[in-house]
Amino acid sequence: MVPDLLTRARRYRWLIFWILAFGYILVYFHRLCPAVLALDIMRDLKTSGALTGFMAAAYFYPYAAMQLPAGLLSDSWGPRNTIALFFCAAFIGSLILGMSDTIFWAIIGRAMVGLGVAMLFVPTMKILAEWFHIREFAFMTGILLAMGGLGSLSAAMPLVWLSSWIGWRFSFVIVGIFTLILAILVRIFVRDRPADMGWPSPTGSAPSTGAPRAGLVEGIRTVLTCPWFWPLAGWFFFDCGIFFSFGGLWGGPYLMQIYGLSKAESGKILSMLAVGLIVGSPLLSFLSTVVFRARKPVIVLSCIIVLCLTGVLAFYTAQVSTTGLYLLYLGFGMFSSSIVVIGFTTAKELFPVQIAGTATGLINLFPITGGAIFQPLLGFFLERQGRMGDAFTLAGYKQAFLVLFLSGIVALGASLFIKETMVRENT
Repeated sequence: MVPDLLTRARRYRWLIFWILAFGYILVYFHRLCPAVLALDIMRDLKTSGALTGFMAAAYFYPYAAMQLPAGLLSDSWGPRNTIALFFCAAFIGSLILGMSDTIFWAIIGRAMVGLGVAMLFVPTMKILAEWFHIREFAFMTGILLAMGGLGSLSAAMPLVWLSSWIGWRFSFVIVGIFTLILAILVRIFVRDRPADMGWPSPTGSAPSTGAPRAGLVEGIRTVLTCPWFWPLAGWFFFDCGIFFSFGGLWGGPYLMQIYGLSKAESGKILSMLAVGLIVGSPLLSFLSTVVFRARKPVIVLSCIIVLCLTGVLAFYTAQVSTTGLYLLYLGFGMFSSSIVVIGFTTAKELFPVQIAGTATGLINLFPITGGAIFQPLLGFFLERQGRMGDAFTLAGYKQAFLVLFLSGIVALGASLFIKETMVRENT
């Protein structure tokens, strides 16, 4: 009877995983869609680059603020309840964003979306830790991030087509409806742990009761007093600040204003961010787990590549060939975005599973805060150099991308101090 129940648990966990993975598609869509729509929104709402950057970053402020509550709620109230409720908030936010007629309401709607989808990633990490063995965790996280790549892909050419057909406003309304459907599916089918269905754990560990063995304050103290937490956090902040500011907002206007590409042509190149994420997430997981059998070398190597990419942007801003642009965006997708799968695996391996939600929530504060700060920061530097008509100047983009290059240097420095954690699996 027990083997039969274990088989059922192993099968059912895939239904749970794919529901959550499709939710993560929506998370990444919402995160990166301003890159395609930025100029349309600026024109329709009659706003500046700095305010547009703030509107795009409004997703990240509540997202960052909710990472600690996400971890605490995952460890106490449960991932399933947390995701379902907050995805309903994202649905409402998407409707407000789509119907906004001023930048104020666009910011409110974007912030509500960020608030709602903030509660997907950390609870999902908690669920994966309960349903999948530690040896499977990096691979499953890689697949999850690859699904985020599909969300990034949908925020490129498919969004170009959809917004050209029905406008950017109704596009957000439709996405909001899909968000509501996902909330319903999570509530009906997802379970926090196998024990909730009376099944043994496929992880091979003793069944979890769901009650945290450490108090919430104690869990926070354990994470924040760990000296190895901070280099990882610093790396996350600068690496993801680079990706979210470039890939999530200003990479689209850059193609249209510096290279004179149409929105459709820019969408094709922006799609390479998604391709890099889709390919890179499982690839980097494979390199880490099978080839290097280590986490740190893969992170450091990715930092070196990202530094080279930001160097191209900063010093050869208007001199990249079309093929080079495709490769540039592919590189950012692979080595500045999909690399986070190794970062989150490292964070998980630093701490016991009982505080997995708290640890993931705290570490996830830093990449999201990076995006929240860097998107309007780059908008500020673009505005400071003035405009030629409605377009930002080449000097503005050079200055903004120099910020990314300097951030790449700091990210590389932080990566050198990250602790290697994979040895814990071999003990």
